[in-house]
Amino acid sequence: MKKILLILLFGALISSCSSSKVGNDNTKYFDENNVEISKSKFNRIRSTNKLLDIPGDSANHKKLTLREKSGKITNRVLLESLLEKETNQEIDSTKPIVIIYYPGKDPCNSSGSATKESRKVWFAQLEDGINQIAQTKPIYIYKNNDGLEKQDGGLTWHKDPEGIVERLFFEYHYPCSSFEVISKDGNYISYFGEFAKDYVWEATQRMNK
Repeated sequence: MKKILLILLFGALISSCSSSKVGNDNTKYFDENNVEISKSKFNRIRSTNKLLDIPGDSANHKKLTLREKSGKITNRVLLESLLEKETNQEIDSTKPIVIIYYPGKDPCNSSGSATKESRKVWFAQLEDGINQIAQTKPIYIYKNNDGLEKQDGGLTWHKDPEGIVERLFFEYHYPCSSFEVISKDGNYISYFGEFAKDYVWEATQRMNK
């Protein structure tokens, strides 16, 4: 009897492990055009760091998305008005709006070895470059302030007013932080995920026309 029970138990364990493997292999992968591709191709493209991976349309879908997007908003005046009210500062309508956006805590922005002092230096350099290009300062906006203290660097962060920044520019939760630069005419450049200072400077230069 004991032998039979042991055999049944062993069989159940094998079946359970087998089921887990099937479940883990059930993920489907898609490129930035929503075309299904192999896992190896997905990982190869992702490793170039030119695209990000985001959740797809279903729980077992993973999709690639471009890191940079451009377009035009139809009502910059409304965006200005809501940002001015939230930040209590006037926005020059003749200059680009530069937004640094924190989406909430995730594995990307809650890791790393940067200190408060090193962040302070980084953001001071970022702001100095933006000021030289367009004589303006970035506005720091968050969706959710969980984990925001790790991004400190002596900055003043503001809640996304009425969720307008997310609504206009962010279809998904992109890891780490992202930025937006909006021209005086409403044209914009979005860059999703972790970024270098010179990416912001270049986008500001392009939108400062």
